[in-house]
Amino acid sequence: MFCYTSGTTGVPKAVKISHKNILSVSTAANYAGVEVFAEDVVISYLPLAHSFEKVLFVLCMFKGVKIGYYAGDVLKITDDCMELQPTFFPSVPRLYNKIYDKINSRLAELRPVSKFLANRAISSKTYYLNTQGTVNYAMYDAIVCAKFKAFLGGRVRFMATGSAPISPEVINFLKVCFCCPLVEGYGQTESCACSCISVPVDPIAGHVGGPLPCIKLRLADLPDMNYFANDKPYPRGEICFAGPSVTEGYFKDEAKTKETIKNGWLHTGDVGMIMPNGSVKIIDRAKNIFKLAQGEYIAPEKIEGIFC
Repeated sequence: MFCYTSGTTGVPKAVKISHKNILSVSTAANYAGVEVFAEDVVISYLPLAHSFEKVLFVLCMFKGVKIGYYAGDVLKITDDCMELQPTFFPSVPRLYNKIYDKINSRLAELRPVSKFLANRAISSKTYYLNTQGTVNYAMYDAIVCAKFKAFLGGRVRFMATGSAPISPEVINFLKVCFCCPLVEGYGQTESCACSCISVPVDPIAGHVGGPLPCIKLRLADLPDMNYFANDKPYPRGEICFAGPSVTEGYFKDEAKTKETIKNGWLHTGDVGMIMPNGSVKIIDRAKNIFKLAQGEYIAPEKIEGIFC
């Protein structure tokens, strides 16, 4: 199939996504800790043309997961969740940020005693998350967090995010509020949506985990930006991928294909840093563009040109 990229300028590029690409990522995600079962229920509201949703759909088909489609209004997604009561909730930072803001606005409206108890529960659970990696605390889960979980139907046991950057503060907050793991994935349309994913039991947020079993990762030196794969203490450079989940190229665009895929390696344009535990942290862009929370790419020079 063709999956069109959301480029900043010009005609969008048609990425050739093969059967092998989608199967390799969907299978590898399961081995990487995204464990779903036939008893699970997932809500689908992301665009079906998006590579992230395609991979999620195939993963759910593998496992026999029940899929419920939202009513059509993203602003009422919490109403759909209350009706469907999903157990698996994949989403994007834009919606997670809205849920984060909604919970905090509700906390601000509480009476003093209730607010104290809720804040105490969140601070205590955050402490145990940071020190022990646990997201459960029986007393607080029953008294306080059950009300938070009701936002998404009350049964969510696993959450995932991707497509754009998300704040570590938001990740940790949602983990303790919903009493379940929230993993962050990273990839591109050209690598079939997901190439790296964090481990569910990892208490540290702010990185995208390590590469999936189906893909190889290496860093390319960027001398102009002073990033090198042999940097100490943390290797840095442009993230490159190779493996069965990487596209063969762009449809009828050999020039762009050769520009992006060199010697079998997909050059992502993102600058990564390898952490001591092998996880990858995105720190910069090799090309001077960046992605907003809703997934749109922005070129700063164009904006500067307009204002100047």
